Amino acid sequence: MTQDTDAPEAEPQPEPQPEPEPQPEPGEPTLPHGVGPWPGGRGTWPDDPRYDPELLAHGDTRNVVDRYRYWRMEAIVADLDLHRHPFHVAIENWQHDLNIGSIVRTANAFAAETVHIIGRRRWNKRGAMVTDRYQHLRYHPDVADFVEWARAESLPIIAVDNIEGARAVDDVELPERCVLLFGQEGPGLSAEALAAADVAVEITQYGSTRSINASAAAAIVMHEWVRRHARR
Repeated sequence: MTQDTDAPEAEPQPEPQPEPEPQPEPGEPTLPHGVGPWPGGRGTWPDDPRYDPELLAHGDTRNVVDRYRYWRMEAIVADLDLHRHPFHVAIENWQHDLNIGSIVRTANAFAAETVHIIGRRRWNKRGAMVTDRYQHLRYHPDVADFVEWARAESLPIIAVDNIEGARAVDDVELPERCVLLFGQEGPGLSAEALAAADVAVEITQYGSTRSINASAAAAIVMHEWVRRHARR
């Protein structure tokens, strides 16, 4: 039998395309490499509801510590809630201060209980690098509302500002349960906030500048609390 050379050739079938890898949430910082898919494939996945099937299948490049690799965001928050520290952080937000995001990120790093935003609800979250999703936030419309909450919780208010009469933070006994209150970059804390504080502390400086960046000051004072009270 002869072959019909005029018969049309079969059209090549397109190769199956791999499933797209899950993309990080908008603004989610990613590591250059992170970790790839769970070794060994689906049959070796942990039988644990804390793990996210998408991350197990495609890898995890989020900026989280190794303990939380492949975990769902909700599971990470729940685990953090088991060992958050008993200090709170509060920030006045009257001028849309760009430092608030960095302060939230530092509060997350030191496992603060809650970050309180006083004043405007809107703030620039870019500096938080998505850590606000893992950190409890509470909003207060004004200083009076914040102070009422703090008094109801029996939490002393520690104002951080380099004002006349402020005491060096390294010479002050920071309570284990307290609120560290920070003001705006430039003007610092409002008069109303300072009047409500139980004590005002400042960071000792040795150079020519009158003040340091608000987010840097917040990191120093939070670490001072952690150095004294946190259990390793």
